[in-house]
Amino acid sequence: MPASARVILSPPTAADAADFLAAIHASRTLHRPWLFPPSTPVAYRDYLATLDGERKVGFLARRRTDRAVVGWANVSEIVRGALQGAFLGYGGIAGYGGQGYMTETVRLVVRHAFSELRLHRLEANIQPGNEASRALAARCGFVCEGFSPRYLKVGGRWRDHERWAIRRDERPRAR
Repeated sequence: MPASARVILSPPTAADAADFLAAIHASRTLHRPWLFPPSTPVAYRDYLATLDGERKVGFLARRRTDRAVVGWANVSEIVRGALQGAFLGYGGIAGYGGQGYMTETVRLVVRHAFSELRLHRLEANIQPGNEASRALAARCGFVCEGFSPRYLKVGGRWRDHERWAIRRDERPRAR
């Protein structure tokens, strides 16, 4: 699986449940109103069941030094054929913000999506008020392509989103 100097990505498993759920619980105020990740054992098990490797793959980001969960990401709704595209979703963990872990995580996932999954395009839909996520997408080479009113239902409400995307031929080269 992909790794950087400070972050190791791996597919989330049942064995990761306690670590993931503890990290999500500690991050509840960070995520609201932007994200509502799995926060119970049943919801986590259901999430794992969606990771089929064909239409959706998931990544758990752990810090290399102590294996602490610093974030997660998903590449979902993978479409083959003429599109070769998918959606990217991600979230960081409270206490690790501003240290570059999510930048490394997203860059690793993008690299994996374009090399191993052989995708051409990734799209991240971000709520306009989520400045941290918008800045992260921009740092990782995504470009804002447009605005979609009431695009996704998040936390029980239809919310506006900006469409950010990156193509394989546009991505920044590894440093």
